[in-house]
Amino acid sequence: MLPNGTIILPLLLFTISVFIPFAAAQWKQEGAADDGEILMSEPGFPCHSLSQENYTCSGCIQLHDSCAWCMDFSFNNLAQYSRCDSSQILLEHGCAPDQIVNPQSSLRNLLNEPFTDGTEEGEHTVQLRPQEVEIRIRPKSKARFNVRFRQPHDYPVDLYYLMDLSYSMKDDKEKLSQLGDLLAERMRSITKNFRLGFGSFIDKKVMPFVDPRREKQEQPCAEGCAPTYGFRHQMSLTSNTAKFAKEVDKAQISGNLDAPEGGFDAVMQAISCNSSIGWRERSRKMIVFSTDAGFHFAGDGRLAGITTPNDGQCHLDSDGYYTKSTEQDYPSIALLHQKIKEKKVNVIFAVTRSNQRLYQQLTDALPDVSTAVGVLANDSSNIVTLIEEEYGKIAEKIIMVDNANASMGLRLSYRSTCVDGRTLQDTNTCDGVKVGDTVAFEVTLEALHCVPQRDFVLHIGPSGLEEVLTLYVHVICDCDCEDEIVYNAPECNGHGNLVCGICQCAEGYVGTHCECESGGESAVALEAKCKKDNDSLVCSGRGICKCGVCECFPRANADELVSGQFCECDNFNCPRHDRLLCGGHGDCVCGTCQCEPGYTGPACECPISQETCIAPNGKVCGGHGECICGKCHCFTDEDGARYSGPYCDICPTCPTKCVEYKPCVMCQQWGTGPYNETRCSECPFTVIPVDELPVLNISESDSWNECQFVDPADDCTFYFLYYYDGLDNLTVWVREHKDCPAPLPVLVIVLIVIAGIVLLGLLLLLLWKLMTIIYDRREYARFEKERLQARWEANENPLYKQATTTFKNPVYAGDAKNK
Repeated sequence: MLPNGTIILPLLLFTISVFIPFAAAQWKQEGAADDGEILMSEPGFPCHSLSQENYTCSGCIQLHDSCAWCMDFSFNNLAQYSRCDSSQILLEHGCAPDQIVNPQSSLRNLLNEPFTDGTEEGEHTVQLRPQEVEIRIRPKSKARFNVRFRQPHDYPVDLYYLMDLSYSMKDDKEKLSQLGDLLAERMRSITKNFRLGFGSFIDKKVMPFVDPRREKQEQPCAEGCAPTYGFRHQMSLTSNTAKFAKEVDKAQISGNLDAPEGGFDAVMQAISCNSSIGWRERSRKMIVFSTDAGFHFAGDGRLAGITTPNDGQCHLDSDGYYTKSTEQDYPSIALLHQKIKEKKVNVIFAVTRSNQRLYQQLTDALPDVSTAVGVLANDSSNIVTLIEEEYGKIAEKIIMVDNANASMGLRLSYRSTCVDGRTLQDTNTCDGVKVGDTVAFEVTLEALHCVPQRDFVLHIGPSGLEEVLTLYVHVICDCDCEDEIVYNAPECNGHGNLVCGICQCAEGYVGTHCECESGGESAVALEAKCKKDNDSLVCSGRGICKCGVCECFPRANADELVSGQFCECDNFNCPRHDRLLCGGHGDCVCGTCQCEPGYTGPACECPISQETCIAPNGKVCGGHGECICGKCHCFTDEDGARYSGPYCDICPTCPTKCVEYKPCVMCQQWGTGPYNETRCSECPFTVIPVDELPVLNISESDSWNECQFVDPADDCTFYFLYYYDGLDNLTVWVREHKDCPAPLPVLVIVLIVIAGIVLLGLLLLLLWKLMTIIYDRREYARFEKERLQARWEANENPLYKQATTTFKNPVYAGDAKNK
């Protein structure tokens, strides 16, 4: 029996190991957002590019998120190291850890409430997580975090129906008044929290948009209708759908002259007049824009002498009429886009088919906002279905938008797998997000550079909804040590302030310790005196400029020196030979080897003497080359012969003596060949018979070659080798035995030929017999076919005669009388 503690402890550990990962997975699946992470930029050496004009702590940390600053004043006395470098390098160069300024980026969630549908009394809907995030970020750095959106149940919808009431829309108005209850019923099937409003528009009441005659302005239609107006708000948002039908029915048709209408004025007022329309703070705001014509936009008002731009503000009187219709121009598409995005409004353009393309182009010009185009029947009989379908498209399409811009020096980017779990892609848009679905976006904030402003408040959220993530961003562009200033510091000789370990000199003084009087010259001008030219580094990057004079850095190796007016010279950067500076035969002076007597070349690698090029025959390179740098460089002679070898003594392409010596070898060794006995005795050499030809060492020979010929007397191949030593003495070796071909087996060849002839004859006979059999079988088959197709008939022989003949008497009348 184990003690109780021994049993409980393993059980407790098992419970923790199983439950905690499961709970964490469930929590993450439900949409909890982690704090995110800070991403470091690509490594490199950006800290070395800090200019002298910007040689400060803040200038350093703004270069790159890997750059750090050493604020130790004594660090500058080392001279050859920059204060701006990575933390690791600064430590290696002797800067104390507590003297290194390297502010770190950070990210944390401030508010992360769980998702809610807002169905409880007084509870607001939470669709976006987290709600507030704080980021401290350095320039060139990135912060990544996740934003999750969930489509809630019964989210409030405010639908404002904006209708063109020009005369051509008369039947559409009547149909809409009949379908008001059906529209409300369909929308309540989507969300129980639904409200409906109504407004109408025609055009500006000025020429050339309307007839200028007074009677036509009061009565623009022949059948009688209301005077022309720009826009009228006729019913605020309400859940009373019966009132909607009455207001639509009560609205009067009017008229104008030109085909485009003043719908943009109406949309702008419907968006801007928040209190008059009755928009709720947390709702999906929908405007249904219904028309059978095009639209006027900014600039068209000039036709009527209206030059004042549209201000995008609300201008409604107590009766709901737009009061600035004849005073301000139509809104521009850019202003319309700005207001739609700012007020989080969704717009459905319900237009006739003839105008579908125009309004589709308009929606394409309104990026990152929720707009849609639906084709309206001629009498608007399909308006309910159109609104239901287009609302579904807008509601299921989530577009993440933000207010970041280039002037902030910040950039936001988005990636998501959306709801189908596809590969992570660069997108801020997800389609098909149904009620209850959760979609996650991976958001990356990048600080591009510093601007005068340091703190920003960014808003990230789905287009067309009030839900936003508030992002509090502080860009780290300054060092804390810059607030700790030592004025007129002794380290600066009393002529400057000590800030973050460096001197900021007073006017008239320059230098690391403000030790130089500028004499009216700026620090940049003094620094220019330490540059060889405008493209060069200060003191060639190997020294420090003090009062316009370069002080070169010392080397760790005391034998190595940097010198020159601009520290451009040294005694260690010269060509090497055999790993030795100047080949060990000269001195390195300002990057150039000065050779000792007897040597030349860039690295003093070439001896002037030609002793190493003398061939055994006493000639330089055997007379076939040139001695350069102690080595033979061989020639190619006029006949094309190429020489090689250490003394240019080898010539594989030179004509040989083989043909010349062949007759002498044949007559001396085998008594064959063209030479007779007398001629053979005159040969300049006597052959040395050997079993195998000797193998000569090339370095010991001056000229040699191995020869091979066929003796016509017996068709055998013989071999010999001739050799000239350095004194032109000739020696010839001949191999005693020849290489003769084996005798042909005549009997075997004859038998093979006879057998081949017999086999060929048999093969031809078999082929003839086979062809005969095939031919006979074809003829027999044709005969059988004709026999089977034959048809026999009974006929008389035309030569046959009957034995009896009957004649009839033409005058005989016996039969007639009897009748």
